[in-house]
Amino acid sequence: MELRHLRYFVTVAEERHFGRAARRLHMTQPPLSRQIQELEAELGFEVFDRARRQVELTPAGVVFLGRIRGLLEGLDLAVHEARRASVGEIGRVAVGYISSLAYSGITDLLRAFRDRFPKVEIALREMSPQAQLDAIKEGWIDVGLVRGKVDDASLASACVARDPLVVVLPAGHPLAERKRIPLGMLAQEPFVIFPRQRGPSFFDQIMALCRDAGFTPRIVQEAPQLDIVSLVAAGFGVAIMPGSIRRAGRKGLAIRPIVGAPSATLYIVWRADDAAPALREFIGFVRSTFVKKKKAD
Repeated sequence: MELRHLRYFVTVAEERHFGRAARRLHMTQPPLSRQIQELEAELGFEVFDRARRQVELTPAGVVFLGRIRGLLEGLDLAVHEARRASVGEIGRVAVGYISSLAYSGITDLLRAFRDRFPKVEIALREMSPQAQLDAIKEGWIDVGLVRGKVDDASLASACVARDPLVVVLPAGHPLAERKRIPLGMLAQEPFVIFPRQRGPSFFDQIMALCRDAGFTPRIVQEAPQLDIVSLVAAGFGVAIMPGSIRRAGRKGLAIRPIVGAPSATLYIVWRADDAAPALREFIGFVRSTFVKKKKAD
């Protein structure tokens, strides 16, 4: 049984006339009649009563029409949604992100993406940068947002933003009197920092900046990034963090720019061989959104 036979049947059933149905289908009446006869022969029963002037459905034809209409509507919907999926308008994207992005507008970004692509499901996973890279390679998530360049041939990445680094001090710290702080002035300070395994690239960047300033940080406490500000506020030490931490509104802190304005780079990362349309749209949307945000700033 061919799909065209079913569409021909529905059209004749709706028109109740072979001539009108043929014109609607852009064909002549004899071929249409033969197609319906072939359908009836395959079904083993008649779907039309041709004894009257106007073509009428047989009882079997009435039942068949009800089922076939639903089938064709489902098929049309499937084709429509598959077409949308092929261009990235339908699908699912699992996104990993670092906790500090909670203060960098990720909520607004995701809301804007959902407004643009309401049929694409976004699944969020807060993960350390290294955990994101591992999860992307294993296929647990599709894309990640990490700080620091990614050096892995199996992964593709693109820079989407640069965030100036700042010194985070306990409120009342003597260095808080300065408008900008040279890193060398932190040589004798205790440091609070995240464990290297959580973000090797960003960790190494901070260490390199301190070495270039002539010292190696004296690390007294390690903690996840969102806990670092609490430890600094409690007086455990100082920290170097992305400037977006200002948006946290945490009390008990003094946040100052660094002389020379070094910055942390945010990258979007995905599997190099992943060509899923929804993922492609998400990557393009994130990149363009950050570009627009940078111009606005």
